[in-house]
Amino acid sequence: MAYIQGENKPESDHSDGCPFCRLVESGKPDDDTLIVARDELVFAILNLYPYNPGHLMVLPYRHVADYTELTPEETVAVAEYTQHAMRVIREVSAPHGFNIGLNQGPVAGAGIAAHLHQHVVPRWGGDSNFMPVIGHTKVLPQLLGETRKLLADAW
Repeated sequence: MAYIQGENKPESDHSDGCPFCRLVESGKPDDDTLIVARDELVFAILNLYPYNPGHLMVLPYRHVADYTELTPEETVAVAEYTQHAMRVIREVSAPHGFNIGLNQGPVAGAGIAAHLHQHVVPRWGGDSNFMPVIGHTKVLPQLLGETRKLLADAW
């Protein structure tokens, strides 16, 4: 419900209102910000409102909204980090598959449309159950901090 009600959504499209930019610039330790790993051009962070355990996002540091705004180097870095994320998640939790994707713009489902982020969502057979339909909630068998530690250690 926090996600649906807009909690933590930026008030503007500028980088100073961007929660991703604020986390990177906060100076807090990565385990406090849910950042799993950092590279020169991109970083991986757990989704605060995950679809499944291990759901993370790969983002460029640079505050850009559209995939076409990435430099060639950033495009390669996002792709390589996404591949690495898949390998790490496979090692840690053995999913049966993945959903990988970019939601471009609010109408396409981007919750934070102003800062490009690629979702890496691990999937398991039967990972959808009655809870979202009947209970209007999603059961996650692992706390975000525990998931972050497993992925960061394996990274």
